[in-house]
Amino acid sequence: MKLVKFHLNGEAQEILAPPDQPLLEVLRETFKLKSVKAGCGPQKECGCCLALIDGQPKVTCSVKIAQVQGRTILTLEGVSDNERQLYADAFQAAAGLQCGFCTPGLVLRIKYLTDQDRVLSRSEIAKALDGHLCRCTGYVKIIDAVELIYAAKRDGALPSLVENGGVGARLNRYQGGALAVGARPFVADIDVPGLLYGAVVLSPHARAKVIRIDTEAARALPGVFAVATARDVPGDRWVGQIYKDWPCFVAEGEEVRCVGDVLAAIAADSASTARLAATLVAVDYETLPPVLDPAESIKPEAPQVNPKHANILSTTRFSRGDVDAALAASAHVVTGTWATQRIEHLFLEPEAALAVPLPDGRLHLYSQGQGIFEDRRQIAAVLGEPEERLYIELVPNGGAFGGKEDMTIQAQTALLARLTGRPVRIVLNREESVRIHPKRHPLTMTYTMGCDADGRLTAAKVDILGDSGAYASVGGKVLERAAGHACGPYKIPSLAIEATAAYTNNPPCGAMRGFGVNQTSFAIEGCLDLLAAKVGLDGWEMRWRNIVRVGDLFTTGQVLEKSVGVEKTLLAVKDDYYAARASGRSVGIACALKNSGIGNGAIEYGKCRLVVQGDGTIDLHTGFTEMGQGLLTILTQCAVEVTGLPANLFRPQVNSRFELGAGQTTGSRGTLLAGRATIDAAKKLRADLDRGATLRDLVDNVYAGEVRIDDTTPPGETKNGKIKTHTTFGWATQVVVLSETGAVDQVIAAHDVGRAINPQQCEAQIEGSVVMGLGYALTEELPCKDGMPVTFKLREIGALRAQHAPQIKVILVEEPEPEGPFGAKGVGEIGLVPTAGAVAGALEAFDGVRRMRLPMKDSPAARAMNLGRISDAERDQWH
Repeated sequence: MKLVKFHLNGEAQEILAPPDQPLLEVLRETFKLKSVKAGCGPQKECGCCLALIDGQPKVTCSVKIAQVQGRTILTLEGVSDNERQLYADAFQAAAGLQCGFCTPGLVLRIKYLTDQDRVLSRSEIAKALDGHLCRCTGYVKIIDAVELIYAAKRDGALPSLVENGGVGARLNRYQGGALAVGARPFVADIDVPGLLYGAVVLSPHARAKVIRIDTEAARALPGVFAVATARDVPGDRWVGQIYKDWPCFVAEGEEVRCVGDVLAAIAADSASTARLAATLVAVDYETLPPVLDPAESIKPEAPQVNPKHANILSTTRFSRGDVDAALAASAHVVTGTWATQRIEHLFLEPEAALAVPLPDGRLHLYSQGQGIFEDRRQIAAVLGEPEERLYIELVPNGGAFGGKEDMTIQAQTALLARLTGRPVRIVLNREESVRIHPKRHPLTMTYTMGCDADGRLTAAKVDILGDSGAYASVGGKVLERAAGHACGPYKIPSLAIEATAAYTNNPPCGAMRGFGVNQTSFAIEGCLDLLAAKVGLDGWEMRWRNIVRVGDLFTTGQVLEKSVGVEKTLLAVKDDYYAARASGRSVGIACALKNSGIGNGAIEYGKCRLVVQGDGTIDLHTGFTEMGQGLLTILTQCAVEVTGLPANLFRPQVNSRFELGAGQTTGSRGTLLAGRATIDAAKKLRADLDRGATLRDLVDNVYAGEVRIDDTTPPGETKNGKIKTHTTFGWATQVVVLSETGAVDQVIAAHDVGRAINPQQCEAQIEGSVVMGLGYALTEELPCKDGMPVTFKLREIGALRAQHAPQIKVILVEEPEPEGPFGAKGVGEIGLVPTAGAVAGALEAFDGVRRMRLPMKDSPAARAMNLGRISDAERDQWH
């Protein structure tokens, strides 16, 4: 132990601590300063834990407490209230934050930059922010916020806020100001009396039989209160969204099936003690050869990966017409195999859960999951308790992108709280996060496609194989979606499509932004480019001749009857496309669609409750998750539009006070369903107000809103004589323009959003999606050796930084959706669906190479970025 003296936020401090204890841990756990966040530690790669040390920005995860002897440390908590308000207002005015987890670190860096004498240009700001990763925003609006701060500090021009407004207003994000300065807590920031800290033991093997789990040494460690294994589970260990095939603990005598499997969980009086205890759990394994190739997995002789299901998780087929005859009669035919990679979500907030026993015997679980009622259902089954014994509260999370749909450590946290009778919090580190949660599916897609002499598509034969990893998650649905969207937004008279999801011992794959559609979009757009070259058409004209319009058939057989905006998006980019070509630039173009609403026969609900409070505010309850996409702000605007009441009266929240379960926040459906339910509830409140009642008269009144969608059809089935696989779709066209050296210089993104309830937030969603899509196209991947990711480092995984983001021009097209709230539909996913295809087209225009595998790291566009570079040594370390 070492006595260390320093100044923290203007006050002299001293602490007796191990000299190598990370400063981040001291700031958060000893001094309870929660604006510094643990995002990657100790990689020094996300910037979430930034503080100013002797006036210089430093990431505290890599600074040891002994290194700050005699130094001065500043966190956001030590910045004056007025200055903090400026930063909060600037980020609100610019819409420079979404989930907000990375923002406090960015704000402190920006304080340092804007306190200097010289005003930086936008490109200089982007380079100066290179130490920070934001997975949500696309950086455009962060730089806008920096410019507002510069203006305020030099000219006194304070940012202008929009604090009230209904549909169409650029209303500021709910709780956005508090998020920006680190004042609104995430799960890992919540401290309660008597808190115990949790840790988990993960399998180092992708496949092995567990012979023995010895917990004695861990139990004997001072400070350990409980060590839980499979034998401690009172209910059903097996969880899962569709199939209960995923054990929250693997038992002795069973196989581990991936490197994210949990063998034990520990509760202790400190995080360091819990993690030390985890290293003392001794597990004896009999290693077995893992099944890693989905093509081998689906062979009859392959070992069964998961005891609950055969290795073929699902097969989806769509067909119409005589494909072979149509191809034989086509003037031009192309054939090729496209392959996409496994992708890590890389949300900035690692998984965390907090379980607190209540005096009445219930358990209060603070969740960051994408569906708190699904969390409740599965945790109750694990505990062997009725759901009413659990009260679940969402703490809006620090990004998800589909990766927080499945259970990770919620059940283990709840079990430890029950075993100890104490509050327990488990927070994963970055490596554990990467190992545990499902990824984006790698797909192999073989296409054969034909067209006539004028370039009109005639037929398509498509075969898709997806690696779903060790557990089902929603892998079958991802491949179902890939099949249904396999032909993109194009008319194709004859088609035969088959998509298969396979179990392997690789990390599980499930929901990720795009849900199988960005994979097939890469392939179909490549086919269109190849056919266009044969016909002699440019990319814009080829797409103009083949896009669907009202009355046309979608791939699934659904007749498109309404809100088909792809034609308008294609027209919106026409001038930019041809102007870039005329200037000699290399240009690529791609069109896309993405369902809004799960569809495919699922019965879907949106539910809302408005409750008038005694202080004149109105609680707005929904069952869907806020994860940075701005849902709670959008629902507030829906309520404002209907009731005419000011926005600051509404208090949106997600918890289990009311039975509002509507499944996961997925399928670009949050606005679609929760928006309609909020309108329904708000109309009832408005009716009482119109009768002359005041809010004081209506205290404790509960106004229920609900919508049910039950008219969609599963693949191959009809209802009321017709096929309707999806309620609605978002539509898009994107153009990618390269620089003279082949780097991505500009992206023009025209998106049909139905109705932009909040245009600024809508733009921000698309900007963030585009940057994520560029990473997907060029630099991002999560390769594995023997089922283990070869890297956990953020830069090597390849997510883009501010300096890599090109100019992004967003064009909002509004083709109203009759089944959407005020005509709106979801935009959370489609922003990255066409991006990779447009990049591939631009690169082929630049160097003549048609690239059919992602990421396109061999391209000049990728080489212009210092990301995604995984050394051979790192690839081999797990071999």
